[in-house]
Amino acid sequence: MKTPDIRSEETPALRRSFGLSRRQLMAASTGLAAASMVGPLSSSAAAKGNGVLVPRGKLGIILYSVRDAVGRDPLASSLPSGFKEVFAELARIGYKQIEFAGYTQHANAEGGRTPAPALLKQWLDDNGLEAEGNHGSIPSTITDATLATFDAACEAANVLGMGHIGTGSDPTSSAYLADWQLAADRWNILGERAMNKHGLKLYTHNHAEAYSHLNDVGPLDAQGRPTRQSGVRRLEWFMNNTDSRYVFLEMDIYWAHVAQYRFGSYVAEDGTTVADPFDPLGTVNTFGPLRYPLFHAKDGTSQPGTRDGYAFAPFGAGVIDYRAFLGGVGAKGYHNPMWEQDSAPSAAVPGQSLELAAFSFNNLKNLRG
Repeated sequence: MKTPDIRSEETPALRRSFGLSRRQLMAASTGLAAASMVGPLSSSAAAKGNGVLVPRGKLGIILYSVRDAVGRDPLASSLPSGFKEVFAELARIGYKQIEFAGYTQHANAEGGRTPAPALLKQWLDDNGLEAEGNHGSIPSTITDATLATFDAACEAANVLGMGHIGTGSDPTSSAYLADWQLAADRWNILGERAMNKHGLKLYTHNHAEAYSHLNDVGPLDAQGRPTRQSGVRRLEWFMNNTDSRYVFLEMDIYWAHVAQYRFGSYVAEDGTTVADPFDPLGTVNTFGPLRYPLFHAKDGTSQPGTRDGYAFAPFGAGVIDYRAFLGGVGAKGYHNPMWEQDSAPSAAVPGQSLELAAFSFNNLKNLRG
């Protein structure tokens, strides 16, 4: 597949898909974005930084960003289709690390619907790629059967050469302390098993709601549940009540910024609203940067007045200050930032997700600070 030159008029649909003018797209692709971009690449300081913020060997992508290409029928398209061809294209772009979002592809792709882990590993090796993790499922209960399923997932991860195994969901979507306690107990068991039996770091991925506050005090509702908050954030409680040796996190930096926008206060037991600003970078450094082996490097444009305050954007075309974030986090160079854009696939532009993968790679690669 030929990668379009985004400085030309070859890709008007690509420009329209994330609302940039031709000039803005040119600027973002070269790391010299105009002031209106207000992004991490928008200042001369970014171009004159003191070092690359993402080591070359840690330039990664989660395959959810190109899920349409992985699931595409190779018999119906000349575009890269299925794991083998997508790996080759991502390696050609320059990516070095892969985070899986499951192990299924189109049934007509080489290897069938669910290629064996050993075959996936061979394709990764053939392209100089390294698997880092997977957004799989974590048992919701602890039984002999669920532990056996978990062990099988860990064994597949070991065949693929991963250092981490995880999930794309929050530990629980509940607002109540009792459910977070159950989740913490379960994750402690699974995290210790993953590390001691399989040599893997077990990680959870956050959405915005995970950084909202627990309902843990105040008047009870009709089901006997508390309706107000003492100021403890859900995921921060989880961090404090899981074993740092065995339970790790993949901060989705976009969703953490949405949480910063949405959850800057709570309703106290007496019914008053209490300001409580949320700082994504400060949270990582407070709980220890080594507890965050992976990040999702997801960018967004500013959308004030909407529920989330942001909208998905290609990396480098948004306003999230990755130069400040990655430059300010401790253990610089330790983390594995996986590019993700939930909206990269497009039914109208079949090649869009891989085009955006190339666009975002270039900005991630050139990020300095």
